[in-house]
Amino acid sequence: MTRSVWLKADDTVGDWETRRERITAGLEAGVDVVLVDAKDVDRVRELGQVTVAAFVGDDVHVMDSDDDYGEPDIRVVGKGGEGDSTVDLPSDFSGSADLTTLRRGNADASYVRILNQEYETFAQEAATEADYTVVIGEDWQIIPLENLIARIGDETELVTGVRNAEEARTAFETLELGADAVLLDSGDVGTIRDVVDVRDASEREQLDLEYATVTAVEETGSADRVCVDTGSMFDHDEGMLVGSMSRGLFFVHAETAESPYVASRPFRVNAGAVHAYARTPGGGTKYLAELGSGDEVQIVATDGSTREAIVGRAKIEKRPMFRVEAETENGDRIETLLQNAETIKVATEDGRTAVTELEAGDEILVYYEDTARHFGEEVDESIIEK
Repeated sequence: MTRSVWLKADDTVGDWETRRERITAGLEAGVDVVLVDAKDVDRVRELGQVTVAAFVGDDVHVMDSDDDYGEPDIRVVGKGGEGDSTVDLPSDFSGSADLTTLRRGNADASYVRILNQEYETFAQEAATEADYTVVIGEDWQIIPLENLIARIGDETELVTGVRNAEEARTAFETLELGADAVLLDSGDVGTIRDVVDVRDASEREQLDLEYATVTAVEETGSADRVCVDTGSMFDHDEGMLVGSMSRGLFFVHAETAESPYVASRPFRVNAGAVHAYARTPGGGTKYLAELGSGDEVQIVATDGSTREAIVGRAKIEKRPMFRVEAETENGDRIETLLQNAETIKVATEDGRTAVTELEAGDEILVYYEDTARHFGEEVDESIIEK
């Protein structure tokens, strides 16, 4: 599931200058959607590229009237209507003006404040007609959200209102499925960035890394070695997963450690020979030789958490190599080629270890999955790698 962050920036948050500052902060942080009033659609587009959602009433022909408002990407009904309780809910939902607007195709999304169970039922009814259902919890937040997640299913994209990163995290994790998106009502720059970070973290893979027993560390001849220089700085416990066999990839640290002889390169992983695989976001792999500027690679931490990075450069040079072989818990043998140099570090049970100090019997961190690959994608077939 792809998560997204909506940013509320209609006239309830202040004058245009206040709204503009909030929208600008959202664009810089990387929000996905900005929710405004119809009159501000063109103003938002002038500020930057982002999906624009706008509140419309049931008289939505105003979007094409002499007022000359820009057309939003997502039309939202509910503000100033039944959704926000400006107009009382009808006893029979068939007489709802908001629902009629949705049914006629004059809006793409509903906006509902969950004031009580009746409004929860109204949101559920709107979800059958709307591409997006925006719900704002009042006194109760978690229970209505759980109910809607359980009842709506895939009928709509559920967007829930939040005020900070902690509420966003809870929204994305509720019932293990979570909301599809959050609508953030905050102009604080730090809060906006924190919520975007929560979105990014919720979409990242968490890998189950394991230790394998080193069975051989052998000097080989020279080979074409690849340094992967990314556009991101690595933390001390981060690196990449690389290996000669797609089913078993070795964790190789980024060059974040200081050395008496060589300056650290905290954006670099000295990843191995050109033939080796490197893991990419989403579970794919690429040969190191294929990586170039603009490609995405997966950054992995020793605890299995992941994030993405853009390759800035892949540097290929001939260097002396080690062949490192290890045996996994299930008895499979995996291996890779790594440069024979003290600056190349792997993760062992004893901590960060230079490949030049690696010995048979050491426990080395790897990612193992018993699967075959074709052009980097998993396939259900038998492939022998040796």
